[in-house]
Amino acid sequence: MHGRPRRPAKPEDDEASAAKAAKLRDLQAQVLHNHHSRTYTKEALGLSFNLLEINPEAYTAWNYRKLAFQHNLRELSDPEAIKSAVDDELRVVEVALRQNPKSYGAWYHRKWLLNQKLAPVDFKREFGLLDKLLKVDARNFHGWNYRRFLARFLGVPDEEELKYTMDKISDNFSNYSAWHNRSILLSNLLMQQSKGFESKQKILSEEFELVIQALFTDPSDQSGWFYHLWLLAQTSTPEKPQLIASWPSNGVKLSSSFVREKVEQNTLSSIWCYSLQERIVPIVLYFDEPVKGLNPSSVKLKSDLVFAKDIHWRPLSVTDSGYSNCWTTQLEIANECNGLHQFSVEVIIPCSDDIVSRSGSHYNFPVDFSFSIELIGCGDTAEDIDLFRDPISWDCSEPFHPHGIYNSISFDQLKISSELVQEDSTWHLERLSDEIELFRELPDENSKFVKLTLARLLRACAAIKSRGRSLAERKGYCEEALGLLNDLIHLDPSHKRYYEDERSLVLMDQLTCNMETFMKHCSVKVQPNSAPMNHVQLCRLSLTRIGFAERLLWVQVLDLSHNSLRSVEGLEACQQLVCLNVSNNQISSFTALESLTKIKSLKVLDLSFNEIGAHSIDTTRYICSSPFSHKVEACEAFEECQQKNINVEDYWEAILFFKSANLAQLDIKGNAVANKENFRTLVMTLIPNLKWLDGECVH
Repeated sequence: MHGRPRRPAKPEDDEASAAKAAKLRDLQAQVLHNHHSRTYTKEALGLSFNLLEINPEAYTAWNYRKLAFQHNLRELSDPEAIKSAVDDELRVVEVALRQNPKSYGAWYHRKWLLNQKLAPVDFKREFGLLDKLLKVDARNFHGWNYRRFLARFLGVPDEEELKYTMDKISDNFSNYSAWHNRSILLSNLLMQQSKGFESKQKILSEEFELVIQALFTDPSDQSGWFYHLWLLAQTSTPEKPQLIASWPSNGVKLSSSFVREKVEQNTLSSIWCYSLQERIVPIVLYFDEPVKGLNPSSVKLKSDLVFAKDIHWRPLSVTDSGYSNCWTTQLEIANECNGLHQFSVEVIIPCSDDIVSRSGSHYNFPVDFSFSIELIGCGDTAEDIDLFRDPISWDCSEPFHPHGIYNSISFDQLKISSELVQEDSTWHLERLSDEIELFRELPDENSKFVKLTLARLLRACAAIKSRGRSLAERKGYCEEALGLLNDLIHLDPSHKRYYEDERSLVLMDQLTCNMETFMKHCSVKVQPNSAPMNHVQLCRLSLTRIGFAERLLWVQVLDLSHNSLRSVEGLEACQQLVCLNVSNNQISSFTALESLTKIKSLKVLDLSFNEIGAHSIDTTRYICSSPFSHKVEACEAFEECQQKNINVEDYWEAILFFKSANLAQLDIKGNAVANKENFRTLVMTLIPNLKWLDGECVH
């Protein structure tokens, strides 16, 4: 570990290991017998000590000693006797730590003993033990965790602990644990604005100077690079959460109908909204960092509409943390009207202590925007709409006509370069620019750390530039970052997927950052017996990840075919989405599609020619935020499938996905799962309203 080579085993080592194993089995059997019989004699405790001396990872032995300690403590009343019993247990832990300084059980037992607060703690002895251990291995994270525990226990000021990390870093720049502890301490001090830490700019500037010394001393060491990454995050992230996008955006008019002649003449002034057919309008708010606390008090709505249900804001996240960048509510309209009527909705987000980020920062950028909704009474429909009378076709061979002759929306209203976002301080940009120039001068051009850090710095600068008007300079940052990430894919193939994901984010940013570029991929799609829908085509771009979904909130038809996507995470923000094409990608399971279950308006889904069902082990469950397979849900869908003689165990994730889908059209041919027995029956059972399956009319 940590670059220390292992010596090859010798024959005598094998003999010793066999003898040790036999002794361990005997000791373990005796300890388990004493544990079950609740024998807590001195001899029995001696056996558990012998076991832990050889194998500190015997967790049952530690638990046995806790029970024995509590049992024998009842017979003690003299403070000195109690202190002696505590000291004996602490010595057992020390013996175990000599055998394995990274024993989880030993460190936990020591913390447990001190937390009992049965005797005064000899902190000099505790810190002395830590110093000895950290001299042997300065990066022992168990030791650093215990030091943080002791500092809290004793009430040691963070400022003093910060000095200790500096001493350790001075001894060895490669001490990752010291850098990590420093980031934790500085986060606390800056958040509390402790004396001497009021100026975040001053402190971070000093930290940049410190870590740059380490990086230039040994550019191949990882420790300093990780700390630099943490500093970059502190510098490029706004100090308080900000709203960066919304749908509907300010000034937009939504309508439940349209007149075809106006579409053809390019005079349509409203956006046709599919969900308005059911008198529902989703509102989406997108923040620059995960927040919680959105409720009717923190987000106020004013409208002349009557709503059937109370307003309830929910996070659009596949995790259950309560935090999310994206929040939504569904306006269920109860108004009855004859003829054409227009209503207004005003959204007001004042400064709020309720809306708070993970770092504890409160929302402090008041926003006020409004939009209108055009309703038409029953029987007054201006145009017959039957979206799914014929299957929706996706022909990527046809030339894409950017923007087309239809212009149902002024794209300026989309606020892609949102004026709601406040300008970052000049210091942020200057600091990042200085770092870029510095890393460009590093002599080791083939260092993956140099290239990756430079790419991250360029992305951070581009993000700040996007909030202003320096689009030309911003484009240069993106181009350089793409070049660096392409180099890294070839230079470090073992981390190819990570670099591809980073490259995809830069590419998505570059394509969507301004309307001049983005409009090449946008049009208003109109099909016979259909309605005008905002269409974006991002095909054949080698995308492996979806980014900047806040710029796609208005999209109704999205074509992401012929990429290399492994997940659709991020699309849950697109609550207007009606048709989605992710055919010819690398999606390998239904787990990777979980985000789509949060889009109630989604009616057309093309999954054809992916890799669903091709892998016996679903590796996606380990990289997705909250895979279906981690959820245990008793639902009617399983019972329905069992009644149709479908093996639920074979289709667990498919059932959980399709039970939440309300599709009218599904294409899934070209996936291994589509050829499995009873799969077609499963789909038609769980999606009763499905009309088209792989181009065939099923209902």
